[in-house]
Amino acid sequence: MTSTTLRIRRAGLLGLALLLLPLPARAQDAGLETAQRLSQAFSKVARRATPAVVFIEVEREVEGSGAVPFEFNDPFDLFNDDFFERFFRHRMPQGRPHSQPRQRPHFKQRGQGSGFIVSRDGTILTNNHVVGGADTIRVKLPDGRQFSAKVVGTDPQTDVAVIRLEGDVGDLPTLPLGDSDRLQVGEWVLAVGNPFGLAQTVTAGIVSAKGRSRMGIVDYEDFIQTDAAINPGNSGGPLLNLRGEVVGINTAIFSRSGGYQGIGFAIPVNLARRVEQQLVETGKVTRGYLGVLIQDLTPELAESLGISGRKGVVVSEVSQGSPAAEAGLEVGDVILSLDGKTVEDVNWLRNTVSMTPPGTAVRLRVFRDGSERELSVTLGTLPANASAQSQSREAEEGSAFGITAGELTPDLAKQLGLPLGQGVVVRSVDPDSPAALAGISPGDVIVRVGSTEVHSLADYQKAMGEAEKAGRVLLLVKNRQGARFVVLSTR
Repeated sequence: MTSTTLRIRRAGLLGLALLLLPLPARAQDAGLETAQRLSQAFSKVARRATPAVVFIEVEREVEGSGAVPFEFNDPFDLFNDDFFERFFRHRMPQGRPHSQPRQRPHFKQRGQGSGFIVSRDGTILTNNHVVGGADTIRVKLPDGRQFSAKVVGTDPQTDVAVIRLEGDVGDLPTLPLGDSDRLQVGEWVLAVGNPFGLAQTVTAGIVSAKGRSRMGIVDYEDFIQTDAAINPGNSGGPLLNLRGEVVGINTAIFSRSGGYQGIGFAIPVNLARRVEQQLVETGKVTRGYLGVLIQDLTPELAESLGISGRKGVVVSEVSQGSPAAEAGLEVGDVILSLDGKTVEDVNWLRNTVSMTPPGTAVRLRVFRDGSERELSVTLGTLPANASAQSQSREAEEGSAFGITAGELTPDLAKQLGLPLGQGVVVRSVDPDSPAALAGISPGDVIVRVGSTEVHSLADYQKAMGEAEKAGRVLLLVKNRQGARFVVLSTR
């Protein structure tokens, strides 16, 4: 190799190195610029939002039970369990060291939370569990002013409440309401509130999930899940997108410690907006009513009904004289869509019907006897004594063996091709339960528990109650494939 060739190669390598050296610096600059733009977006949202986020203090008169054990002088500790922790901090008088009996005393229970102004006249959105049942409500504004407030209306079934400031409030800053339906998983969000009384606290995170339901928090659930840090006292505060629009109302957290563990839940603002409009106009919420008991269309049920690969819900009961009955809806029908929108699950249909005004005619696409048909239903008004769960609750709650069962009606027996006049139908099976491990599936019929013949749900409940005490049970189960004995054990 000549020296000339070597010099050329070295020069080439040096030139390549010179070309490559600036790239990391440019990449770092670009990354820093991106981070700075995101930081500026956070700051901009915080500056616009915080003037409209308020601190709420309430007092309730509570009748005691006679003795207040000193171990529980702060009842917030009582809620520090393994499931949901509400963002509501109660303070009670100190108990006596020896829990001396008293004759049902009355005492003041104080709590605090957050809210945000939605109109310049001082209308504020917050949670029902923050202000519901309060005797007095005091609201502190970020500018230092304090006002008394009155309840315009509350809706315990969604945990939404509306209050309004009293007196001359002047021209107040407000927060715009966004569109929570457009919110995407992974999108940045900010939570603003007063955790533990620390006013004007702003935290950031992302949307972890949407459509969380069956949490046992309220009747109508469609929560946004976020990892933005929220703690007791954040209740009623806004969850905002990077445009500064409210997309949710912070409501609950999943916690084993009572504080932030990365899982928070917010009511979608689209749901809250519809509730707020009714509360402002009438002081109450009127819900649409279909009049059916429904359950999710599981793969097992879908196969049994001959409708595999579809989404929908199965009608397990139709209330006599209800809008559904008048429209011709039948037990065993699979509701596929409402007004052209796919029925994703029980929660979706329940929430959609409830937020549709009574008297509205809706189109239901249903599957029955191997074919689809369309029914027109004029929704009624949900009876005062009914709840969201009453339209989807199973007849018998899950047992220790993991089975949720219901009455085997003639229509359902016909639809499933199962024997009539005996047994109860398996509505659902808890994952990893003894029943699931034994291969019991929704749609199976339990005709015998131990030595007891099952002719009704009452027979089943009584026999299973005894079996749960023993921790072991022998079941005779029938389905289209025939009958078999199954042994379940909780030991």
